Amino acid sequence: MTRLLVCGIAVMDYVHRMDVLPEGEGKHRSHSFERIGGGCAANAAVGAARLGARVTLLSRAGRDGAGDELAALLDGQGVTPMLVRGGRTPLSSVMVDASGERMIVNFPGADLPTVPPPLPNFDAVLADCRWPEAAEAALGAARAAGRPGVLDGEKYTPATLAAQASHVVFSAPGLRDFTGIDALDRALADAASRLPGAVAYTDGPDGVRWADGLHVPAPEVDPVDTLGAGDLWHGAFTLALGRGEALDAASDFANRAAAIKCTRAGGWEVYPVARDLEGS
Repeated sequence: MTRLLVCGIAVMDYVHRMDVLPEGEGKHRSHSFERIGGGCAANAAVGAARLGARVTLLSRAGRDGAGDELAALLDGQGVTPMLVRGGRTPLSSVMVDASGERMIVNFPGADLPTVPPPLPNFDAVLADCRWPEAAEAALGAARAAGRPGVLDGEKYTPATLAAQASHVVFSAPGLRDFTGIDALDRALADAASRLPGAVAYTDGPDGVRWADGLHVPAPEVDPVDTLGAGDLWHGAFTLALGRGEALDAASDFANRAAAIKCTRAGGWEVYPVARDLEGS
């Protein structure tokens, strides 16, 4: 079984489902509400575990009820939570509209620990940018071992951290923020010229585009909920790399996993499992 180390943020999400996303001041009403686990790294860890990886999540949580609940939710999804406790747990308020698009307001936690513990063994590493000290340690360990080290390139990605990764996969907004260039083709070329690893960006229905010219399109689906799909993409992609798959095959595997999630409303319990991808 492929061993993944995922480093970064875990969040308690408060999810409201609405017909349309709110605009302006005033009161707004949702037609359903869920309290679920979330966060870039946690979503990716759960996604990879459900697809067959043995996953350790290195993250931080407060010494509070939300932290206890989050640890239990992760354990229930087959993830080994390696939570460093202290301060206040990150929380997000999430609104999802009828087309599956979402609006997120995140509280990133407070007074969380900064020093990561010793790392477990792994076949591949995935990190987000929310705990830089842990991400740097994990990506450095992957580089030293000659194993894949993937960085989820969100907005505010530090160039020094991106330079540690064997693969940096940005979101389209993350790539624009990293380069200051609006045109995605030029932004991708700019990022690739500045980083030593493989560089790409994902852009929803367009799939993933790599700086070397590889384009792997996403399956066509009717989305109902995009929450967590991008994070799941990174978890599935890192799992495929850890299994030794080539870049095109790993990208296609991640595209198909994320597309399935977009057709399902809900949290970790609706993420795809390995058999879901066999006929997709």
